[in-house]
Amino acid sequence: MDNISYKAAGVDVDAADAMKRRLGAAVSSRSVAHCTPLNRVGAFASLLELGLGSYKNPVFVLKSEEPGSKQLLSIDNDRMEWIARDLINHLVNDITVMGALPCAVLDTVICGKIEGDAILRIIGEMSKACADNGCVLVGGETSEQPGVLPAGRYILQASILGIVEKDRIIDGGAIKCGDAVIAFASNGLHTNGYSLVRKLIEVKPSILGEKVGGVGFLDAILLPHMSYTAPIMALLDSRFDCVHGMAHITGGGMRDNLVRILGADNLRADIDLSKIRVPKIFGIIKEYADIGDDEMLRTFNNGVGLIAVVDCAGSDETLRFLNGLGTEAYEIGRIVNGAKSVTFRNSLNWE
Repeated sequence: MDNISYKAAGVDVDAADAMKRRLGAAVSSRSVAHCTPLNRVGAFASLLELGLGSYKNPVFVLKSEEPGSKQLLSIDNDRMEWIARDLINHLVNDITVMGALPCAVLDTVICGKIEGDAILRIIGEMSKACADNGCVLVGGETSEQPGVLPAGRYILQASILGIVEKDRIIDGGAIKCGDAVIAFASNGLHTNGYSLVRKLIEVKPSILGEKVGGVGFLDAILLPHMSYTAPIMALLDSRFDCVHGMAHITGGGMRDNLVRILGADNLRADIDLSKIRVPKIFGIIKEYADIGDDEMLRTFNNGVGLIAVVDCAGSDETLRFLNGLGTEAYEIGRIVNGAKSVTFRNSLNWE
């Protein structure tokens, strides 16, 4: 009877070990001002020293994320670096809206077969994206699972640790009637609606011939999720008391995500859809899919990647501050009295 080795079963331990040694150079060992890794790839767990000396009552903020079915399109079209950065930017946005400073990220890459160059591209870009966001990639897990996934297929996941002073947590509790609702422009789909888009490509492949701003349809929809960490941290440093709540516009669109931060039951967000600057890519998707505005609003961000609810008295100065940083931000509504909800008036402009 032939021996059945681990390698014959599809797992090459030697190849995995060789690849993990190469990862040592890709995973950041550098420090940032508030976070210092104390060991390198290969340990059973990552050691991290946090600079807590400037905090009176530090609160840790934790989040895990995966890029959904966008990763299928990205990897099939050799946009591995894009989806890796996409994942990190999504993570940092999720904790930034709570006022947290990103510290460290742990990644997970599951694959059907370890292909060293592909893994290095993914993890190397995650590390670069962490550095660009002021945090560090300290390690994680790369798992070869033949039979679970075919060769060439990857599932990505990552978790982030952030830190915030307890009395500087942004959770929407300060939102009040009269506050202004400010939109931060997105660069496209970010990380939502890709199951619909994949089905659309399957049924109407001619959409792939569309151009958006001089680039092809695939490049337009696969652009990495924008990071808002730098402008938000600058805003909180400069005008913390003015910011009453923030929402990252992901799955469920503007309505489902904005209502999450309305702490009081008697406050309603009144949004004027005609003020939203809708990128061309959404109009193309709407036309090919032949779906209504309600479906578009529930599925996509339609140009609004993040929302800040700010004190009306300081909203003009807040907008000047953000636009002065090169961040496209503009007012789209107000907080008014009413049952806890988000309501829309007027219509989106798809032109």
